Amino acid sequence: MIDTPQITQSPAMLVATLRLLVPSKEIMQHMGPGIQEVFAALGAQKIAPAGPWLTHHFRRPTDTFDFEICVPVKTPVKPVGRVKPGEIAASKVARTVYHGGYEGLGAGWGEFMTWIGSQKLNTREDLWECYLVGPESGNDSSKWRTELNRPLAG
Repeated sequence: MIDTPQITQSPAMLVATLRLLVPSKEIMQHMGPGIQEVFAALGAQKIAPAGPWLTHHFRRPTDTFDFEICVPVKTPVKPVGRVKPGEIAASKVARTVYHGGYEGLGAGWGEFMTWIGSQKLNTREDLWECYLVGPESGNDSSKWRTELNRPLAG
């Protein structure tokens, strides 16, 4: 389900971002339109993505998701509607890659968090998922890849 986790340094990343606070049961209703909104803002400003899109969560999801939909960019996006320029700060992270459909991400995170606990790592409250390979590549979700990142404290 997940690759062997690693500790690595993640560089700072400029992003176009759209922040959302939504009930967990409504996440699927907001994710697609939010992603489209960010990519539309980039397209209107003729800014190309500098990598795969991601979600930056300010805390682990509970009954709500408090997060940003982000697209890495090399040129800061100009604010338009709900889309704003942003940055994910450089940090030391625990990282792994989850293999499979999005419905299994919770279990993948659970496995990853168990590993983090076994290593006695101190983590920050935030985390991010980078969608390396997804539905745009085909219907076989066993080929999908999502990078899981948990920044380390101190």
